[in-house]
Amino acid sequence: MKIKVGDTVKVIAGQDKNKTGKVIKTIRNKNKVVVEGINVHKRNTKPNQVNQQGGIFEFEAPINVSNVKKVDAKEAKVKKEAKKEVKEAKTSKTSKKKAS
Repeated sequence: MKIKVGDTVKVIAGQDKNKTGKVIKTIRNKNKVVVEGINVHKRNTKPNQVNQQGGIFEFEAPINVSNVKKVDAKEAKVKKEAKKEVKEAKTSKTSKKKAS
């Protein structure tokens, strides 16, 4: 597996498609990874000795490695800057049309 703990990855398939996050844990024998803020599930728990309150807890479930793609930090920065430039260009074109 080429993805390691601490890598930044982008989800390329599934309900969280196009989201990015940091790898928290890898499960090599099942080819799965746990990504921060991706594939969040809720679990209802009853009160017990450890957790006297009980309640609803959210946790990140593992997803298959084939559904994520490693993203370089430099590449992610360049893409963000390019998106900003495109947005600025679009807003300047629309403001010119409205002014005329």
